Amino acid sequence: MRVLLIGSGGREHALGWMLARSSRVKELISLPGNPGLAELGPVVDGISVSDVGAVAAMARVHDVDLVVVGPEAPLAVGVVDAMTSLGIPVFGPTRSAARLESSKAFAKDVMRRAGVATAAAESFTEPDPVKMRLDATEGPFVVKADGLAAGKGVLVTENREEAMVWVDYCFEGAFGEAGSSVLIEEYLDGPEVSVFAVCTENGAVPLEPARDYKRLLDHDEGPNTGGMGAYSPVDDLPAGLVEQTMAGIIQPTLDQMKEDGHPFTGFLYAGLALTSEGPKVIEFNVRLGDPETQAILPRMTTDFVDVLEGATPEWSDMATVNLVLAARGYPTSPEKGAVIKGLERVPEDVIVFHAGTKRDGKKLLVNGGRVLNLVGTGATVGEAKARAYKAAKTVTFPGVQFRTDIAS
Repeated sequence: MRVLLIGSGGREHALGWMLARSSRVKELISLPGNPGLAELGPVVDGISVSDVGAVAAMARVHDVDLVVVGPEAPLAVGVVDAMTSLGIPVFGPTRSAARLESSKAFAKDVMRRAGVATAAAESFTEPDPVKMRLDATEGPFVVKADGLAAGKGVLVTENREEAMVWVDYCFEGAFGEAGSSVLIEEYLDGPEVSVFAVCTENGAVPLEPARDYKRLLDHDEGPNTGGMGAYSPVDDLPAGLVEQTMAGIIQPTLDQMKEDGHPFTGFLYAGLALTSEGPKVIEFNVRLGDPETQAILPRMTTDFVDVLEGATPEWSDMATVNLVLAARGYPTSPEKGAVIKGLERVPEDVIVFHAGTKRDGKKLLVNGGRVLNLVGTGATVGEAKARAYKAAKTVTFPGVQFRTDIAS
């Protein structure tokens, strides 16, 4: 089959890497792709992934047999709906179902009615009532932009004044329309873990869990980012967590969405806090996580297209650690244009997934905040970690930054 992959980041490179390895995929086309995906098949540039009509028309012109959507933005504006209207098979949720991620208030309402454990939250559309609520709240404070903010619309802080400033930051347009509504949430204490499910019309099957690192700096300090690294497997989880999550979180949510007239198909990502009262949902995403995907998918041994059709995946015993190399100034003002050197020296036991890169002739340049993913592999997490960090010594560009405690 001919497959169209929509997206350009590290997650999409990992998805493309898996699709290209499938015995059922004859050709992989990426829109808009990146230099890593360009090594796997043709890339199409010049079309916005949020221009759903143009994307659907391009898929028809290329006579694709399946469309796989990586990032959340095209899902939120209805690219799946456009494909379906043309009779093109597509893996991902419709625009209405994608509101599980594009509106945190919507997701909270669904979870409440489905009986899914999550943090208590209140939604506000003006700054003054938010600040009055913060005045009456004991920290830690959790303030979230309601809409899509590329993983950067959340502040968790002990400082009330800092939370107040963040409220203004949201309402003053830092995240565009995503910040026009703000949630104040209960703080969930406990380690975090990501659990993913592949949801089809025939049911849902889980993927292996991963743990990611959202803060920019070591020891979970600094601002929130899209994610600075991840590892899999996670060996300190409560027994039966995945089964408990599928039965008590994923399936009730899917049932409620179907009852509401928004049946969900695609990837569903539950970000969990393992509290003393049991796992609670921090947030839902309607796509695979980034950087967790880059750590999870290399461990899958089942043909990826079969999994997208509902097959239960099987897994190797291999461990993976994904180390993100980020640009100077990330996450607020990443600097672009620096020359990347040393990729040819990365050993074979480390997988390189491109994220924010571009080609300029023979040069590879920084073109985004999160630039590269170095995925170390090994028999243990410790071995995989050592290989990822060894590879990081060979890949250089001016201003490169990365955490030194991924999978510690």
